[in-house]
This record gives sequence, structure tokens and C-alpha cells, in this order.
Amino acid sequence: MRPLYSFQFTILLVVVTSLILAPTVYAALGVSHLRCEYKTNPIGIDVEKPRLSWIIESDKPGTLQSAYELRCAATEKDVKAGKNLLWSTGKVLSDQSIHVEYAGPVLQSREFVYWQVRVWDNNGKRSRWSEPAFWEMGLLDDSDWQAQWIHPDIEEDISTSSPAQMLRKEFSVSDQVVKARIYATSLGLYELELNGQRVGDQVFTPGWTAYEDRIQYQVYDVTSLLQQGENAIGATLGDGWYRGNIGFRGQRNAYGDKLALLVQLHVDYANGTSDVIISDTSWRASTGPILASDIYNGEIYDARLEKDGWSTAGYDDSDWVDVLVLPKPQAKIIASQGAPIKKIEEITPVEILQTPQGDMVIDMGQNMVGWIRLTVQGPAGTTVTIRHAEVLDKDGNFYTENLRAAKQTNSYTLKGEGIEVYEPHFTFQGFRYIDINGWPGEPSLDAIKGIVVHSDIAVSGTFECSNSMINQLQQNIKWGQKGNFVDVPTDCPQRDERLGWTGDAQVFARTACFNHDVAAFYTKWLKDFTADQQAEGQIPHVIPDVLSIASNRQGNSASAGWADAAVIVPWTVYLCYGDMRVLEEQYPCMQGWVEYMAKRAGDTWFWNTDFTFGDWLSFNTTRSDYPGATTDKDFITQAYFIYSTDLLYKIAQLLGKSSDAAKYARMVERAKAVFMDEFVTPNGRLSPNTQTAYALALGFNLLPPDVAAKAARRLTDDVNKFKHITTGFLGTPLICHVLSDYGYFDEAFMLLNRTEYPSWLYPITQGATTIWERWDGQKPDGTFQNAGMNSFNHYAYGAIGEWLYRVVAGLEIDEHNPGYKHTIIQPHPGGQLTSAKASVRSMYGTVASAWSINESAMQLEVIIPANTTASVLLPHATVDKVLVNKKDFGKADGITSFSQDGDKVVVEIGSGTFQFSYEME
Repeated sequence: MRPLYSFQFTILLVVVTSLILAPTVYAALGVSHLRCEYKTNPIGIDVEKPRLSWIIESDKPGTLQSAYELRCAATEKDVKAGKNLLWSTGKVLSDQSIHVEYAGPVLQSREFVYWQVRVWDNNGKRSRWSEPAFWEMGLLDDSDWQAQWIHPDIEEDISTSSPAQMLRKEFSVSDQVVKARIYATSLGLYELELNGQRVGDQVFTPGWTAYEDRIQYQVYDVTSLLQQGENAIGATLGDGWYRGNIGFRGQRNAYGDKLALLVQLHVDYANGTSDVIISDTSWRASTGPILASDIYNGEIYDARLEKDGWSTAGYDDSDWVDVLVLPKPQAKIIASQGAPIKKIEEITPVEILQTPQGDMVIDMGQNMVGWIRLTVQGPAGTTVTIRHAEVLDKDGNFYTENLRAAKQTNSYTLKGEGIEVYEPHFTFQGFRYIDINGWPGEPSLDAIKGIVVHSDIAVSGTFECSNSMINQLQQNIKWGQKGNFVDVPTDCPQRDERLGWTGDAQVFARTACFNHDVAAFYTKWLKDFTADQQAEGQIPHVIPDVLSIASNRQGNSASAGWADAAVIVPWTVYLCYGDMRVLEEQYPCMQGWVEYMAKRAGDTWFWNTDFTFGDWLSFNTTRSDYPGATTDKDFITQAYFIYSTDLLYKIAQLLGKSSDAAKYARMVERAKAVFMDEFVTPNGRLSPNTQTAYALALGFNLLPPDVAAKAARRLTDDVNKFKHITTGFLGTPLICHVLSDYGYFDEAFMLLNRTEYPSWLYPITQGATTIWERWDGQKPDGTFQNAGMNSFNHYAYGAIGEWLYRVVAGLEIDEHNPGYKHTIIQPHPGGQLTSAKASVRSMYGTVASAWSINESAMQLEVIIPANTTASVLLPHATVDKVLVNKKDFGKADGITSFSQDGDKVVVEIGSGTFQFSYEME
């Protein structure tokens, strides 16, 4: 008789063997996250050939799409049944799963299209049809607009903010409604109500564009808001960017001095008939509780003047006035293209303070952008005033000098009818602290809510590491982005500026694409580059261009590093989202800018004839013998001339413009030769001998390899000598990349980890929760920099974020396979970090890299989405010591190849989750 333990061992052996030999069972192939023009189920688009994208779901390693099939129909029932199809591709042998262009019959205004997709993978499997998605076309032709532009017949003082205008109309609904859409826009900002209900959840509509060229309209599904019988629609108009204070020169009425409304409501009935209700002379107008509302200065609201029921049927508007019809603007009316501005989140304050000067101040705990919502109760006529500030001074008092002329003040006068809730309408503030005056009694923290407002850009990226201060830096970067992405990428959200400065935007663009999905946001903004580009190809300093309006669209343009956003931002969108169309559409604008620089350079091929801001806000010191951080402006102009021309050469190649590409290649070589003659010695010394000069020359690939190596050594020596950064807006985004590209990781991490001024972490030691405009916005002694230009929410220096993602965590795009179709995973441990992880939600799905080190043991987890591949570069590794998912390379699923390359192991992988572990050499 066999011993019992032997019998148990036999059973265990059989079980273990069966587990090892059993084939892995994978879930079914699927398709999800269907999007049209970057949006989920959009209504009211005007793209003639919308592009469709989807994500493939599969947990089988190495999954690639081998074919797809799309089908479209007018109803959900038909598309699911595959009947009465508007368009069907049939089975298309292709791995393309993003930006597939609709190629069916020409789409008509207001047409509604349902669509589905199914895919085949490289293992011969076919997915089920996806759940249906849809898109709806907007009004595609001018003739579709029956509505008229209307303006209240009310006398106004256009030199200041006048009471907000209210317009209303009653109408009848004759039958059961099956579909109702409002198409609306305005000169100025508008809010709509229908039967007493707010229409939509967007704010600051119609958004900010180059109003003299393009005005967006919005489309709202109001089917559920209509009622059979009598109905009423109401609109409130505010000055906004169109007519309010804009810029830092005290100008108003930049685009016009009259506000106007354009509204068209289409109602489709169950009996097959329809009605169209339009803005025309039948509307009535008045003013109400909003006595003044200005983006910079804030809002004055008197609740005693509210007109209860004004947007409902039966309201007595006999004392309201008529409206006038305004001539149709010259601008083209276009569908909304970007991410709508919304109320995104709420913040509860952390503390109520009494300042030394006796002010009652509430700390929100976060420098934010939006406004305060009050919940208050008190006697009628009581006025509560709220001032907003980013910081307290060194004595703990409320500080507003850096706001310059912007008042950033909201006031609310109570009507005295119980609990009242107030939020402003056509203004926003940048602040962490609020000063409250006139509150009846003592406010509680629960009575105050911070409403965070920005463009609805979905979070797409995360970064975290073992250093808590760097994690706070990442949070500061993200808050800076949110606060300054309010329909356009602005410089700051608090003072009398808040403009779309192009230089700030281009240096931050790659970081922005990591943190949030900004494809639609940038697509919309870039159209205004084309609209505002000046006659000879110059790009204005700010887009939309409000600085040149008074000078007939001349000047305030063509600054190196700023104007180059016209080329750099489209290129960045292409890299991050694989979007070829943005290059096609922006090509004339890019070409115009490069040709302008070439014309200004002339036969010398040396561009140094235009104003430029230079390396804005670089490190400054009071030392009289300091060698300087100021980089000569002609060096900067020539560097950007070459860089933008080189990018345009690449773009021309991609677009099949071979003659253009050859031309720009020649231009690059000529301009580089001039650069070498003017600024570079044979030993790699640059004139000027600044960190920014080396960062630009090396980051833009302006030097021959042998000279570049010497120049990189000189840059490293400079960093080691000063032990800190000296760069400004243009050099800062590049310096750590350049150092790490040439193997000087210790110096790059030294700059990152520094906590003394100047550094990225110094503001955090001073309590910063956003990125500052200056390295020393607040000095170590608590005093402030020049109040004339000292924003505490200014994202430009946050451009270090892309280095955290791309180098520290190792998420890198393959330029030849953009949009993360092929990702390069190359983490770089250093700087005393023991771990770092990052992820980005790409068009294909989530890409992630997470590493940790315990003594010499390296762990790296990589996630690659289906229909993509990756190259993984394992640092300080040897092939025979690496395990993948606890297996040798030859036994692991999803591994295409592996090889030794110096002190790295290079692994080619398909989709899936991979855990690499090894002892570092």
C-alpha cells in the first residue's frame, strides 16, 4: 500500500501539470469608445466628412486589427439590423482604427446618422457589432438660417458694462414632439432658458473665436423641455470677450459695440410636420438683475430685480421693449469645434481667516479658476461683496496688486426671501482666497463653494513617483492647465490679460496633450491662426488677436518662439493623436509663416529683423558680475527659423508635397550654415554662452554631431557650475530633455529636485498649488516680484511635465507611427527616485509604464492597448537576467523579439500587460 503523502503528491502533480498545459482562455474580441471627430455622440457638427475612431478590447497579447467594417443608417433600428443602410464599407483590410473618414453620400443639414463597427484581428477572430453610436449634422449652409440677428432697443453706455439684456418669445407646440433642436449663437455671451429651465450645461457660449471671421453656434437637444401648448424661450446676453474689457490697454468693444442674439428652434412632430421658431422682431426685451458683468471686473447682481417666470408662458412682458434687427455680420457662422466650457467640479474651502488688517478671508486651499457659489440668507437689500486674490502677502493680508486693473469682484444684493443661492453668469476669476464683506452674520464653510470652470477636456494622463514634491509639481501643472484652458490657452486667468499667448501655448503643448485630451480644443484654436494671420504671413502674439484690432491688423506679431506656435502646435497634435487632417488644414498657415521668415531673412538667410520677446523671464540676479542668462534675440530668431522650417519640411513630406519638401530642406541647410558661422565655434562654444542657447541649438538639432557632443558637455558644465536653471520660457521646456538626450541624467535630475530658487520645486516650498509666471513670484522673504507682471497661475514653466512623462516614466511617441500606434517605453530611473508611473489614454486605449527599484531589483510594468505595438528599452539589463511575466523571453506571450543593445535590452512587444523583472547591472 502506497503511503498517503505519495498519493497526495500525485494528485498535486496532475493538477499543477494540467494548469501548466491548459491553454489560456481569452475574452472575446470587442469594440468600444466609438467617437466622431474626437467626440462621443456629437450633435451639430459641420465637418463634411466626419472621421470615426474606436478602441479595440482584447486581453489576448499581441492583438492587432486586420480588418474592419463600418455601417451607417438613419435609425438605430436599421443600423442594428443592417437594413436601409446609408453607407457600408464592407470588410476593409486595414489596421486603421482611428480617423477613418466617412465616405458615404453627401451629408445634409440636420441629418442624423447612427453607426456601428466590427473588426477582425490578426488571429482570424471577428468581433460582434459594436453598440450603436451617432452623430448629427448642424446647419451646413447660410440659407439654413431663417433666424435674424436681434438686439434690444435699449439705450446703453458702451463705455462701461451695462445691465445684461434679456430677450423672450412665446410660441405654441401643436402636437407630440419627437425631436427638437435649438441652434443658437450671439455677439457677446448668451444663456438660454426654455419654459423656466436652463438650456444645456455649457457656460460662456458661444465661446471665443476670431469674431470678425468666425462665430460658433451651439446645438441643444430640447425635446424633453417642450410641452404641448404654450411655451416660452428666453435669452440673457453679456459682454464677454466680444464687447467687454479685453487686453491690458483698457480697451472695450474690441469686436463691436452692440450685443445680438441669433436663435433657431426646429420642432419635429409625431405627425410628420415641423415648426421653426426664430429670433425676429416678435421678440421682446428688457434688463434685469445683472447690473454689470465683465470678465475682468466681475458681476453686480441685484436679486430684487429678478423677473420671476420670465422664460415661461403667460409672463406679462407688456413693459418690455421691442427688438431691432441687426445686419448680418461678415463673419461665418460655424458649428462648435472645441471642447465646451463647463462647470467641472466643486471645491469646499478649508479655512476662514481673520487678516491682520481685519478682513474676513476664506482659503479655498487651491488656486483655482471659476467663481464662488454663495448660499446665504438675510434681509432684502443686504449686499455681499466678494473680492478674489491668489495669495496673501507676507503679513497675511489680502493681496490684489498683481491683478492690475482687473477688479475680480462680484457683489450680490439679497431679495430677502429665505435661503438664496447665487452664482455669477458672464465672468470668472482666478483665485485661492476670497475676501467677503457684508455677509449677514457669520458665513460657514458649507455656505461657500468654489465652482471650477474650464473647457471640458477629459483627463487623459497621470504621473506619480516616490517624491511627494514632484507629485505636487505634477498637480500644480494640471491645475495650471485647467485654469488656463478656458476655450483658448491663456497666459493667466486673473489679471487684465487672460489672452491666448502663442509662445506660452507652444512650449506647453506636449505636456497639455499628456494631461488632458486637447485634440478638439487645439483644433478649434488653430483655426483662428488662419483667421488672424496677417497679410504677409505674420502670426500675432495672441490668438484670437485682440492686440492688433486698433492697428488694422498690423504689428503685435512675428515674434520668434511665439509665432512658431503656428507650426509647432499642429505638429504636436499630429504626434499625439495621429491627426493628419490638422496638418492638411493648417498647412497654408504654416507655410505663410515660414515664407514670411524667409522673406525677412532675404539672401543672407539670417532672420534678425523683427521684434521678439526672446527667452522671456529668464533667471535674473542682482549680482553685478553675473555672467548672465540673457540669450541674444537674433540667436533665438535664427534657431526658430530653422526649427519651424525643418518641421514644415517633415510635414510637406507627410502630405506628399515633394517639391515643397525639397525647397524647405534646402532652406534648412542654408539657414543652418549661417547659424554655424554666426554663433558656433569649432569646439562647441556658443555665442551667447547661456543655458537657453545650448538648449535651443541641441534641442532643435542645429549642430553637427561632433560639435553637438562638445556643446552638450559645455551645457552640462554650466549647469554644474551654477547648480540651478537660468532659462526662461523658451529654454526651460528643452533643458532637461537635452541633458538626458546626451546622457547627463544626473544634471537633469539635479535641476528637477532642486528646492531653492530658481527651480520648479521652490514655489512648492512657498505653498504654491499652481505654476507661477516667474521663478520667484514670491521671494524667500515673503515679498513679491513686480506686481505689473506676476501671475501665480501661469502654465509655461509647467512644460517640465512632458519630461516627467517621456523620460522619467518613459512614455515616448514614435514619430513615424504617431498617436501611440507604436510606443517607445524607455524609463530612466534617477534622482533618488525609487518608483515612477505614468499613463496616457491614447486614441487606441491606455498606454502605461510603471517602474520601481528595490536596491538593484528592477520591476517594470507596461500596458499596451490592442492594435498597437511597442519597443521596450530596459536600462542596465542583460537578456539572460530578465523575466517577462515571470517567464523567460522565449516563453512569454506577446514578445515579438528581444536583443541586447549595449547596457539595454530592447524588447519588441504587441498589446497586453507585461511585467519585466531583473537585477540591474
